[in-house]
Amino acid sequence: MNQKTIHVQWEGPFSYSELSSLKNDNCDYGIYQIYASHPVYGSDVLLYIGKAERQTFGIRIAQEAWRDRNGDGDRVQIYVGRLSGHETPESEFWSEEIDLVEKLLIYSHWPAGNSQNLNNIPDEKCRNLHVLNWGNHRDLMPEVSGARWTSLHSVIENYDCYGNHDAGSV
Repeated sequence: MNQKTIHVQWEGPFSYSELSSLKNDNCDYGIYQIYASHPVYGSDVLLYIGKAERQTFGIRIAQEAWRDRNGDGDRVQIYVGRLSGHETPESEFWSEEIDLVEKLLIYSHWPAGNSQNLNNIPDEKCRNLHVLNWGNHRDLMPEVSGARWTSLHSVIENYDCYGNHDAGSV
């Protein structure tokens, strides 16, 4: 399978009251991040990575009520990431890309509020995935590669640190 690179253009921060300022048209979909206080990890930390597919960011994020669930709800910050490219794919393919990007970002960043995708990742589908985060991606790594976070390189034949083998015997 060939390497698949997905570009995500991030915007934010938005407060809950600013959610209505998002495009909210019938194709404002992608990935989002929630930052707020956590009783163990402190204030202003990445709590959650989610996806808005077939529902706009404004509708999807409002359903989760992060403002009400957090003791410091007025300081909740939201970042939205829109998948970017030369053309918009068909909706099924677009949804699949959103799903894979969300899974890889959750698995590689371990947000405190996510329970799914922390301990597993669809290995076959993500091993050749490369996510590039652009714009205001906040605490996300600028690049996340499935080659690093899946089992793709878990076993490499004749692999050893340089200097631990005879020169020329590689």
